[in-house]
Amino acid sequence: MTYRIRVTLVTAAILAVSLALPAGAQQPQAAPGSRAPAPAATPDLGLRVELEPKALALLKAMCDKLASAKTMTFTAITTYESPARTGEPLAYTTLSQVTLQRLNKLKVLTPFDGPPSELYYDGKIVMAYEPEAGLVAVAEAPPTIDAMLKAAYDATATYFPFTDIIVVDPYKDFESELKIAFVIGKSHVVGGVLTDVVALVTDSVHMQVWIGSEDKLPRMMRATFADEPRNYRHVVEFSNWHLNPSIAPGAFTSSAAAHAKRMGSARPDRVPTATGK
Repeated sequence: MTYRIRVTLVTAAILAVSLALPAGAQQPQAAPGSRAPAPAATPDLGLRVELEPKALALLKAMCDKLASAKTMTFTAITTYESPARTGEPLAYTTLSQVTLQRLNKLKVLTPFDGPPSELYYDGKIVMAYEPEAGLVAVAEAPPTIDAMLKAAYDATATYFPFTDIIVVDPYKDFESELKIAFVIGKSHVVGGVLTDVVALVTDSVHMQVWIGSEDKLPRMMRATFADEPRNYRHVVEFSNWHLNPSIAPGAFTSSAAAHAKRMGSARPDRVPTATGK
């Protein structure tokens, strides 16, 4: 749970040029929905396990609602903080329009902020397209969304802020590391609907989740991390939900992307420097 959200927010700006998988990428050995290994150990805060049944019930209802949808579309607005020259946080935002068909089709359009980017995955091929530059990274991909997302991280350190809600078993992703879960209360403000607000805590993250009281859909997630000295905030807002809509057959590919100039990709932490190191 925690790592997926954090990695996406930190690397959102490099999405357009980084998501390409090695040709012939194989099905990852990790179980569907399992999180990628963290880049560094997070502090063990020694939290006592306190899982409030009502909080878990709300979380499971949300996850079950998402898992049961064969198709879905939604909008995700991500706001993440990064230090300015002064050391104080600046807020950056991205908007992604998501279309999904289980178990092996995904489209993500990110028109702003930053350079527009588009991702298309049809169960066989994944294309990451930057329309303004006319560049595309194309690769063979594993046969499921879960496996493709895992391979994308392994190859390029790229994740989306909504990864945990589109995997085949969202509850497993959220529940696996929970130490504390409790109900905070209700909100009439977030998402334009009445929501139940739940706190989820692990040794590395404190998260609030706003869940629609009637429709059980996620409306907002807000996270802070134990290993970030300034406790920068990372927020994802969800809107324009449509579950089980009819999806056009050609929605998960793009002629423009397929005919764009091909480019390579690499993990940001493995890109050679000017000195070759």
